[in-house]
Parts: sequence; structure tokens; C-alpha cells
Amino acid sequence: MNNKLIAVDIFDNQIGTVSKEEAHKKPVLHRAFSVFLYHDNKILIQRRAFSKYHSGGLWANTCCSHPRTNDILADAKQRLSEEVGIVVEKNSLSELYSFTYLSKYAENLYEYEFDHVIVGEYDGSFALNKDEVEEMRWADINELATDIVKNPKKYATWFLICAPKVIEYINKK
Repeated sequence: MNNKLIAVDIFDNQIGTVSKEEAHKKPVLHRAFSVFLYHDNKILIQRRAFSKYHSGGLWANTCCSHPRTNDILADAKQRLSEEVGIVVEKNSLSELYSFTYLSKYAENLYEYEFDHVIVGEYDGSFALNKDEVEEMRWADINELATDIVKNPKKYATWFLICAPKVIEYINKK
């Protein structure tokens, strides 16, 4: 896999590339995406593999990664297939919004991301890549909203930031 991430400014303009290691040590602002697949009143969430270098064992959205090209939706579609065995059409995904966050996980370990939040309807099966995902489940959005407030330490940093807007979006559909 290509180890280069897309470094961006605060407006998401590409300013270069950076190795994954350098981006997470310095930190360097880089492009990312968070995919939320939903069906009815549920969101498909994943528990990150315990072996992940940060946030292992925490619950997060369906899939999250770093785009390798400027076609974020195509890259999201590819990572869904690689990470959770889900095949979707590119046009079934859409970007809801984006945000920037900085999180420190350990000495010299950061996430500083311009995160594109992507949503799509899906009601099929999935197959876990155990290097990436420990488990997955369909979460009722009302129960999830309550649990995020009661048990925030169970969830990845970026998920706590973007899940409320995704839940609001689904509730309005």
C-alpha cells in the first residue's frame, strides 16, 4: 500500500505529500475520510482492531482511512471493500460535510486530519479484515446517541465529533 498521505492546508488544498509516519509524529494536517453506512434507523459501526497503532478496540464509523488520490469517493469505495468487504457503487456515497481535528494519543503520536464525512445507504453483508476491524454491528441511532454521551471513552475521537451530525442527517431523512 502507498505510504504517502495527502498533506493539506486548512482549506483542504493539497500542499504536498507526507509519509504516514511523519504525518502522525509531527503532526502534519492531512486528508482523511470517515464513511457511515446506514439503513433504516441504524448505523453500521466497527470496533477497531486491538492491534491498531492508536484507538485500538474503540468503536468508530463503518470505515475510515486516508485517500490516496483526489477522488475521495472512489478511495472510500475501495477502502470499504478492503477493510469490511462491502462493495458499493461510487454514486451511492455522498459527502455530508468535512471538519478538522487534532488529537494526541501518545508522545509523538497524533491525528491531525481534514476529515471528509461520507454517508450512504446500505443493507447488505460485510466481511471483516481482522487486521483492521475487531467486530461490526448495526447500532440503533437513538441508542448510539445515548451511549456516546454516557460512555464516550468507548469511541474514537473523530467518531465523537462527526457522529452527531450524521445521526441528525439520518433523522431528517
